[in-house]
Amino acid sequence: MSEPTIIKVNDNGSLRVKGPVILEDAEGNHFEVKESFSLCRCGHSKNKPFCDGTHREIGFQDVSRA
Repeated sequence: MSEPTIIKVNDNGSLRVKGPVILEDAEGNHFEVKESFSLCRCGHSKNKPFCDGTHREIGFQDVSRA
């Protein structure tokens, strides 16, 4: 049996995805992804849906952890 895919919610940061997964846009097109990658949660990444670290520059705060 293969290892499960894990999605980790990083405090005040991205969603870290580890494991096999298909990432699809609204039209059904697939993104090329690696075995581990981060998704933007702050909405300010210039590389959406992927995280580019902008959350640190803008001081993103996860309201569910405040």
